[in-house]
Order: sequence, then C-alpha cells, then structure tokens
Amino acid sequence: MTERQLWERYKKYLCGVESVGLTLDVSRMNFPEDFLERMRGPMEKAFDAMAALEKGAIANPDEKRMVGHYWLRAPELAPEPGLAKEIRDTVAAVRAFSDDVHAGRVKPPKGDRFTRVLLVGIGGSALGPQLVADALGTAADRMQVFFFDNTDPDGMDRVLAQLGDKLAETLTVVISKSGGTKETRNGMVEAERAYQQKGLDFGRHAVAVTGEGSELDRSAKKGNWLRTFPMWDWVGGRTSVLSAVGLLPARLQGLDIDGMLAGARDMDVATRERDMLRNPAALMALMWFHAGNGRGQKDLVILPYKDRLLLLSRYLQQLVMESLGKEKDLDGKVVNQGLAVYGNKGSTDQHAYVQQLREGVNNFFATFVEVLKDREGTSMRVEEEFTSGDYLLGFLLGSRRALFEKGRESMTLTVPDVSARTLGALIALHERAVGLYASLVNINAYHQPGVEAGKKAAGAVLELQRKLLAKLRGEKAKGHTAEELATAVGSPDEVETVFKVLEHLAANADQGVKREPGAQRFDTRFRAG
Repeated sequence: MTERQLWERYKKYLCGVESVGLTLDVSRMNFPEDFLERMRGPMEKAFDAMAALEKGAIANPDEKRMVGHYWLRAPELAPEPGLAKEIRDTVAAVRAFSDDVHAGRVKPPKGDRFTRVLLVGIGGSALGPQLVADALGTAADRMQVFFFDNTDPDGMDRVLAQLGDKLAETLTVVISKSGGTKETRNGMVEAERAYQQKGLDFGRHAVAVTGEGSELDRSAKKGNWLRTFPMWDWVGGRTSVLSAVGLLPARLQGLDIDGMLAGARDMDVATRERDMLRNPAALMALMWFHAGNGRGQKDLVILPYKDRLLLLSRYLQQLVMESLGKEKDLDGKVVNQGLAVYGNKGSTDQHAYVQQLREGVNNFFATFVEVLKDREGTSMRVEEEFTSGDYLLGFLLGSRRALFEKGRESMTLTVPDVSARTLGALIALHERAVGLYASLVNINAYHQPGVEAGKKAAGAVLELQRKLLAKLRGEKAKGHTAEELATAVGSPDEVETVFKVLEHLAANADQGVKREPGAQRFDTRFRAG
C-alpha cells in the first residue's frame, strides 16, 4: 500500500469523538473491505445486549447480577430511583469528606491535618486508583498517595519507610467489596500494627470502601473508623475506578473527579452510537476481533507515548484479560477465549522490545496512544528547530511506520492531553470495547471464576501449612523430610507443595522451622526450632 493509499484509508476509517477530542485511527489494521459489513449483524446483537445491560438486565448471569458501572457517571440511567440517589449521594459524600479532610475538620489525633493517603487494596481496588494518581498527580497535590497493593511484607515495609514519621498524618483507605480478600485483609492488619507501634489509634486514621454488612464493614464499625463508603455488587472491581473506589483517593489527592466523570459520560454517549464507523469502542472491539480471528490469537500491545500513561497497560491488563479470559461461553461450551495485553511506554519501548515486534514472531497487534500536548508551558529547543516532544512524536510515527512496513498491524488513539476529562474518556472507551467484544464472542465479561479458583487453591495451601506446623511442633526434636511430612499429614501426593511450604517457613526465622541440609536439596530435613 502506497503512502497515498494509506492516507485515503486513514480518511475513510478515522473515528473521532469531538466532545473529548479523541480520535481512533484503524487504517493500519489489515481488515478486508467487506469485514465491517460482514460484522454488522453480530455488532447489532452486541449493541442490543449493551442497551439491555444499561437498562438493568441481568448481564452477569452466573452471579445473577446487574452490571451498572455506566450509571456511575450518569445516575439518571439507573433502572431504579433508589440506585440513582445512592450514586449521587456517594459522590456528594466523597466531596464533602475530602473537603473536611483538606480543611482540617477531619484531622488526625496528633496533627493539624492529614497530608498522606495510604490506600490498601488489590486488583481493581488498586490498579484504577494507581493509574489515576500517576496520570494526574503533581507536586502541588493536596495529599500524597501511597499503596499497599499486595501481600508482600517487604513491599509494605518499603511503603511504611517512605511514610516514616508522616504516618501520624496518614489517612488509610481500605478497599474491599467483601472484606474477605486476603491480600487486602493482610495489608489492613499490617497497617494497623504500624500505627499501633507508633502509639496511634488506627480507627482515627481509617476509612473503608466496602459492601454494606461485609467483614470489612463490621471491622470498621467495631473499630470506630472515621467513615465508610459503599461498594455495590453491580460494580465489578475492574470497572470500579469511577465509584468511591477511585473517586475518594483521587479527591483526597486534590484531583478533578468531576472532569473524570464528565469525560467518561461523554464517551459513553459517543459509544452508544450504532454506526460502527462513528463509534470508537465498536471499531476497537471489531479490530480486536479481526486481529485475533475472534479467538484472541494475537496479543494486544499498548504503547502510550507519554510517561503519565505508563500504568495504562497494567490497568488494561486486568480490565481486558480478567473480562475476556474465559473457559466457557454463555452457552456452556468450552471456548478458552481471551486477549493477552502487555506494554510499557514510548519511546522506551523502542529500546526494549520493538525490535522483536518488527522482526520477530508476528503474534501481536499494537495500540499506539498519542498525546498532542507536550507539557504545561513552553518547551525549549533541544536542537535548532526541535523540542523533546517533537522527538517523541517522531519516534511514535517512526515505530508505527517500521511495524507497518513489516506487515505488523496497529491502531492509533490520539488525545489532546492527559487531563481528568481525557483519562475518564479513555477508561470509558475501553470499558465499552470490552463489553462489546464479549458479546461478539458470546462470553460473560463480568465474572471471574478463574480468580476465585486461585483463591480457593491458596486457601488449601495455607491449611496444609497449618497441619505441617502442628506436626513439627508435636515432635520438636525430630527432623522429617518433605516426603515423610506429606505422608504424616495425609497429603502424600502433595510432596512438592509441602517442600515449597517448608522451604519458605525455614527461610523466615520467626516461623519457628529449621532445616538440616541433606545430600540433595530435596533430602532436606525440617524440624521445629
């Protein structure tokens, strides 16, 4: 295809949303001329399913739940007046509480004001807030935000070391719908202990975002926490960033939550359009379908040419992969659907893995994200006629051309800036694309049985550890191999798991297990001590 032909294709398929200044260019996706027409019928069904979802249909049949994240930025669309009121009241409460914190009306017992936020959560309860904080944060923010987003003790120690003496001025926000998520529960317990070690009352520094009556809700009430904000069962974690999950930490940070909501609302309006060429979410979902042959046979590489969008790929990994990675379709047929997502940022990527993208295995398609505005204020010239931002654009266009020359497909998303409004629009765009694509391949995008299976398996490992410790403590002086212990606790087929658990216990002195090396590593004997 000549440059002129490519320009004509660009003009034919360019899709724009004027209200948020976003465009989607799919001209470098090699779909045949009749592809969109062939997909018109399936896409009409996807539009119908989306319309039913927004009106309150049970869109998550496995859990018998409505799916209502679109109502978060347009409460008037909620199917019941009570739901609309809850959404509006929650946003108002987020604003009021944040204002009280900023003004010192809600303050720490040993300080004039809260100056830090420690968010404890995992998955969607952390990835969304992290994206927002990193993309929109500045040195002038009202509060700095830190995260416990894993059950890694060393990771939590690093965050606590950063907080240091400022822990006394730190407001901790614990986010978990059920309150039973172990990683979040562990982070909460570790945070509470850190406050106690400094002579601080954790409850006077703590806020919960959780479901009514949940384990976390009960803990917050029992501990007289400062405030509780709701999480609803009709909002999944990976689509919760525009609920209190993301709005509360963002507003505490001093960010423009109204702008995020407005950008998402405007994108929702644009992506309800049934003309595929005028709907960027529909066009994006169709390109995913085309590139992966409706089976996710190629990976999606996210290439944002902006440091502030570094975490976009991590956020989209969960949104896309948890939503679309499913064993069975809605009819119960085994289909093993999915779409793998990875990425970093440009032009760093050009010095990392673009070499393979251009010349290695052709198992991917890319989405370039272009941001028109370079920075606040004017830019210096790093050469006679060029700024650093000029080079950044040059590298983006150069990489895109280099990939196209080798038959590697890509889309380009162009946005005016990285503002609250733009970020809200990007989030809403991808949420809608995921929902439409899920309909095209006939899967439930709103449950996560694989995640639940992993949680159950982890619980079984911890129960096995409990049995091993009881056995070792009952025979303190005697050492046992992993095979002997596996048989002794009634799990002879789980020797490898037993060995890994014992290795971990022995590596941490406070667990009370010692090792006696054998001739081979797997001959190691373990005892209490």
